[in-house]
Amino acid sequence: MLNRRHLRVKVLQSLYAFHQSNTKEIKTHEKFLLQSIDQVFEMYIWMLSLINEVVEYTARDAEERANKHLPTAEDLNADVKLLSNKFILSLVKNKEFIAAVKKYKVEWSFDPELAKSLFDTLKAAPDYAEYLAKTDDSIQSDKDIIKFIFKKVILKSSLAEQVFEDKFIFWPVDREVLQALIAKTFKNFSFDDEPEKNNLAEISGNWAEDREFVINLFEQTIRHDAEYQALIAEKTQNWEPDRIAMMDTLLMKMAIVEFINFTSIPVKVTINEYLEISKEFSTPKSNSFINGILDKILFELKAQNKIRKIGRGLIE
Repeated sequence: MLNRRHLRVKVLQSLYAFHQSNTKEIKTHEKFLLQSIDQVFEMYIWMLSLINEVVEYTARDAEERANKHLPTAEDLNADVKLLSNKFILSLVKNKEFIAAVKKYKVEWSFDPELAKSLFDTLKAAPDYAEYLAKTDDSIQSDKDIIKFIFKKVILKSSLAEQVFEDKFIFWPVDREVLQALIAKTFKNFSFDDEPEKNNLAEISGNWAEDREFVINLFEQTIRHDAEYQALIAEKTQNWEPDRIAMMDTLLMKMAIVEFINFTSIPVKVTINEYLEISKEFSTPKSNSFINGILDKILFELKAQNKIRKIGRGLIE
């Protein structure tokens, strides 16, 4: 599921889009922010559907082999055991999954070669042969082969990678979250005899709280943009403004917002989070630069008694 760092990244992406856009209607950009979070769940549903597509291709492969001009005995008796996989049978009966597939209009007819390519890779894998040879199948062994399809077949496929990159603009960033959601699904699906008890992974542990967090962080950063820009400028007088990366500036403004306006988030947590984000989304030197500037700003804000943390959110 999305943790607070992922949510901060979503806000960062939306702030960047806001400043690059000619449209400055905050509510419009808020809508895009929430959509970008929902797209993570949509990506998750597309991935589950693709796993099912690979499984279902078992039947088509068996049919094609049987219809060869000169089929072998093996062709005529292709093993379709995968079609009775307990995890997949539970998934396709899952009401949440069925509703989500309908909501996001998920179907793979636009790329019929993808499932074939993935199944061919699976069919050639020793792990698949071992699965077919098993006679003591369980929900765990059935989940294991689906995990293999996901991790070693789909995620290793350049074709699948291209499809998801084309469909989801933030695929490279959200891929990690997707993997966590799929892993959570394997954990959740443990009732093979009572599939109705199996639940899809949730995009957030507490969406009402997380939604409020991202909206407030986004709005407050924009609302105090000029004020916090001036605060940063005071501490970067030896730097030419056009030499400071926009991402660095946005990260520092978001951090200041958390210092002042989010009373339950410890200062150290805020600093560590944005320093980690900077490693991935800004320049190699950004980490030390941001850390130095935020230290100066924090010292000033403390002196002005503008940072008031409550509960576990201590300043130090």
